[in-house]
Amino acid sequence: MGWVFLFLPCTKNTVSLKKIIVSVTNDLTTDQRVDKVCVFLLEHNFDVLLIGRKLPDSLPVQRDYKTKRFSLFFNKGALFYAEFNIRLFLTLLFSKKDLLLSNDLDTLAANYLISKIQRKKLVYDSHELFTEIPELIHRTFVRKCWLKIEKWILPKLKNTYTVSDAIAQYYNTKYDTNFKVIRNLPVQKNATPSKFSFAIENKKVLLYQGAINIGRGLKLMIDSMAFLENYVFIIIGTGDVFNELQQKTSQLGLSDSVKFLGKLAPNELQKLTPLADLGISLEEDLGLSYRYSLPNKIFDYVQAEIPVLVSNLPEMKKIVVAYAIGEIVIDRTPQAVANQIEELTKKDFTKGIQKAKHELTWEHEKKKLIAIFKTNV
Repeated sequence: MGWVFLFLPCTKNTVSLKKIIVSVTNDLTTDQRVDKVCVFLLEHNFDVLLIGRKLPDSLPVQRDYKTKRFSLFFNKGALFYAEFNIRLFLTLLFSKKDLLLSNDLDTLAANYLISKIQRKKLVYDSHELFTEIPELIHRTFVRKCWLKIEKWILPKLKNTYTVSDAIAQYYNTKYDTNFKVIRNLPVQKNATPSKFSFAIENKKVLLYQGAINIGRGLKLMIDSMAFLENYVFIIIGTGDVFNELQQKTSQLGLSDSVKFLGKLAPNELQKLTPLADLGISLEEDLGLSYRYSLPNKIFDYVQAEIPVLVSNLPEMKKIVVAYAIGEIVIDRTPQAVANQIEELTKKDFTKGIQKAKHELTWEHEKKKLIAIFKTNV
């Protein structure tokens, strides 16, 4: 009796990747924190889908992981948040996934409901104290609605992290939670500087990059430019008060001293930041969200090797003092700010900046994420 041998091709053992759906309400293009977390998850063998929204002026998104952006009928206000969360809920309901990552309170309701209905692990990243942002402080009814969502869900979450020690302590005290701290530190880089599209004529460059919203200290900086000769203040970003600040600049006759570059892609921004002589982060104390904030632009300035001028708020002050990378603003009046800037830009902060540049990096910070995403709870 003959034997027939059937040889099957030897296939490589494959391990099914855990699928994670990450959600955020912005248009993805400039959210470096979410991108860094998604890349981290990709590096640790997760199959990543990032969900956001698409605006009329949104730039194209090309990432190494999958992305999906909702084109919505409403783009602001209560109807926007309702529409986004309904669309998000339905998308999550009919999508394969093992884990969910919700970014900020405005994506949490849909994620939480799906995590309970389908018994999926939920991780929550709070980028700020959402219910304490200046835009909500005086909108009593709207703020109460968000506080109810926060009070309903946060005490039930087991895998949570946020951007600063102060915010983590606030949540842990108020809701008996266990928020970890993952600071929004940049990837260590040495970008090749580009150049501005306009002549700066040997002027010293002051730079602000980030959201152009109320309470960012931008009105103060524009007023201060009236007292600064041979300086130019460059504002990069967009937001609610962008047009208002442009009008103010024009009315004060400061259009040659204050330049608005709008929203730039992160790779473009990284080439312009090193051209500055000083990075600005003068957020106002308009509520606990700003008071406890630790803006990522401070760390971006450090990576670009430029000193900083920051508000006298606890988390910012702690970093600036610990590393000697700049100064805390002394007096928030235009003349005083101008005088401090003139003196500050004469000083050398190289030693502190170099130390901070090598220590305050995403390469170090992201290691703490492993325990959050690998646990089975």
